[in-house]
Amino acid sequence: MKRLIASSLILLAPAFVLAQASTESAKPPAVKTAPKAAPKKAETSSRTQLNSAANQAAAGVRAADMALTPAELAIADRIQTGQIPCELGASVSVEADAKAPGYFNVRGKGFSYRMHPVVTSTGAIRLEDRHDGGAVWLQLANKSMLMDQKAGKRLADECSTPAQVAVAEALKKNPAPSLIDMSTPANCGKEKC
Repeated sequence: MKRLIASSLILLAPAFVLAQASTESAKPPAVKTAPKAAPKKAETSSRTQLNSAANQAAAGVRAADMALTPAELAIADRIQTGQIPCELGASVSVEADAKAPGYFNVRGKGFSYRMHPVVTSTGAIRLEDRHDGGAVWLQLANKSMLMDQKAGKRLADECSTPAQVAVAEALKKNPAPSLIDMSTPANCGKEKC
């Protein structure tokens, strides 16, 4: 009897294995879950590539920020820094960026800009925020001001360092000649006016 059962199991075993294999091939779990896992890896890979590209672009922007011309660096040497009092009790802090020569952090109540020098035709010292595109710090001999060109308003006016106050006092005592006074025949010299 034992032999009969063992022989029948031996004969039926291949049929049972084939039947079980055909039943599992009808089930979709292993075959369909593998393709779902692959897109997640592809998404992760794509996100990683996008993040890497974004980081490289940001590094390129920072590198472009760092590139100042010799003329711009010369202007940066003339920027007056420190806590500068302005009209109406306001103040502006202008500090050189230690990590990026020629760049300045300009801060005050309600604003903060990272600025760089810009060459001007008038010789006025001008700092601009490269990323914002609207903030401008102008430093004249007798005063400084911070303007928001996009909004068309001054954020801080009549800001003066001690050196600028001295120049303003000197101009009050000895005003510069006006353009009209400079074009009078007495000031023309040999040239025609």
